[in-house]
Amino acid sequence: MYRAIAANKRNTVFFIVGFVILVGAITWVVGYYQGDYSITVIALVIALVYVIIQYYGASAEAVAMSGAIEIQKSDNPDLWNAVENIAISQGMPMPRVFVVNDPAPNAFATGRDPQHGVVCATTGLLQLMDKPELEAVMAHEMGHVRNYDIRLSTIVFGLTVVIGIIADIFLRMAFWGGLGGNRRDNNNGGGGNPIILILGLVALIVAPLVAALVQAAVSRQREYLADATSAEITRHPDALESALQKLADYQRPMIRQNTSMAHLWINDPNKPGLMSKLFSTHPPIPERIARLKKIGSSF
Repeated sequence: MYRAIAANKRNTVFFIVGFVILVGAITWVVGYYQGDYSITVIALVIALVYVIIQYYGASAEAVAMSGAIEIQKSDNPDLWNAVENIAISQGMPMPRVFVVNDPAPNAFATGRDPQHGVVCATTGLLQLMDKPELEAVMAHEMGHVRNYDIRLSTIVFGLTVVIGIIADIFLRMAFWGGLGGNRRDNNNGGGGNPIILILGLVALIVAPLVAALVQAAVSRQREYLADATSAEITRHPDALESALQKLADYQRPMIRQNTSMAHLWINDPNKPGLMSKLFSTHPPIPERIARLKKIGSSF
């Protein structure tokens, strides 16, 4: 577990550095064909500022996008007690607890570190799970907090949004002629540079695929690790197995969805079809249950 925590901290740094390099490379190409490299400097400054803002604000953004409402112990004692007991047993700070009014059973955790952790459950989860299953799901989410998965997931959530913004910028430059100035093709009309047009169209097509692949790569192994952490905390992997099976059996997607934060939930809120499962942010539930059974046999 300690190695996984250290790896997550390193991956956060690598991901941010890689993102800045990617933005720099893309905007350098644009600057080259525009004959003005100031766009590269401006974009890098904006990217760095955005990273800082997302580091401190992405968790609040995720909570707002989910429509979650913060609760206290009197609002839902079962949920509060499950989270509090896990926090005490693991020597962790008590996270803020939220509930989303949605019939689809699901839960997520966010925040940049355990001192600023947030856990959230839907009303559907609270209605569907018995107490051991609810505790197992919350242990899974607290596992994300303990393992610093939430820091990495929060950064991914924020930065994948930027990929879409870059694609939109390229598309606008393609059709409206970019930023003007000294273009290398000396064409001062709108949308005159075919290179920018090609880059814009490629970015428009590739951006969603890149975002999905990044989310999937980051999320899948983190889900397996959080499942194992839940089993370690509760010493009752059967409860999480049962909870995951209930999540799999519920076939309807969440009412309020956002693909940018799909990787934060314990189960994919979008219920992807056959083709989109290739880019799913979650490993198949049967595989997760099979791993939990293997873990349970060692207890």
